[in-house]
Amino acid sequence: MAEDRPEAGGLRPDEDGLIARYFAPLAGPGADGLRDDAATLTPSPGCDLVLTADAIVAGVHYFPDDPPASIARKALGVNVSDLAAKGASPRGYLLTLALPDDWSEDWLAGFAAGLGAGLAAFGGALLGGDTVRAAGPALIGVTAIGEVPRGAMVRRLGARIGDRLCVSGTIGDAALGLHLRKAPPAAWAEALDASDRAALIDRYWHPRPRIALAPVLRAHARAAMDVSDGLAGDLAKMLKGGPDEQGLSADVDLAALPLSEAAARALAAAPEVLPTIVTGGDDYEILCAVAPERLDALLAEAEAVGVPLTCIGTVTAGQGVSVFRQASGRPLSIGTGSFSHF
Repeated sequence: MAEDRPEAGGLRPDEDGLIARYFAPLAGPGADGLRDDAATLTPSPGCDLVLTADAIVAGVHYFPDDPPASIARKALGVNVSDLAAKGASPRGYLLTLALPDDWSEDWLAGFAAGLGAGLAAFGGALLGGDTVRAAGPALIGVTAIGEVPRGAMVRRLGARIGDRLCVSGTIGDAALGLHLRKAPPAAWAEALDASDRAALIDRYWHPRPRIALAPVLRAHARAAMDVSDGLAGDLAKMLKGGPDEQGLSADVDLAALPLSEAAARALAAAPEVLPTIVTGGDDYEILCAVAPERLDALLAEAEAVGVPLTCIGTVTAGQGVSVFRQASGRPLSIGTGSFSHF
């Protein structure tokens, strides 16, 4: 992407011009206006750095015709969600942007605007990255850097038998939104009004990283992770091992599962969407395990920071698949249980 290419209205910028025009204005301290090959970042006194990286690919994680601002917001949000689940606060980001030959300045301007909006909403600043030409579809990779008080990061594999399981926000909205984005949309979409459909698609486009929960998780959670590949599949990952490598399973009460009004109406109209709600990806909510004696404090503090948590089940002994129990008491058949990247 080093050479200029003509497009309507003039020449597209080369790589240096692209960075200077769209991304340097988003750079933070230590990045030197993105004019160097590396940046510096000093953790706050008494803090550890927490690092995570996720990429999204056109046609796999988003539709190529999704709004570019939404694509940028999603690329950033999925990484901030990982930081939040670890109890970390965002400090900075590295961006890798691999663009196909047909990129346009209008698309890039929209992407940069969405990236800026995400930085303003989530915290942290752009520290650097790379722009390259893609041989295939567009790929957007973000490395997110956060920090926690020293030794306080909340690990994924700390749950113990008897712990209570909680999730933030609502589950299943983005998975339903994905089905509404497909052509033709799911048949049950006819039961929803325009505002319900818009709300579900918005959850698919725009993850809501639960940053406000970070200190609450540090104070009370024994284990936590974000729900990116589906509640059932991510719960299985959380329970795969533990502090004593004991066998863990879970009993989940589906009647307690927090649903948005739009998702509840979709489920009422089409009960067959329940497995999609339980296994669909892109929730970017927080799943955590907490000792029973800490549950009330966890729930109260989450409510106080404006991100309610809902208790949905209990960690049990076992090596098998967790039981997702319907209101009738019968287990729900959930198939593979999660999104697979391969």
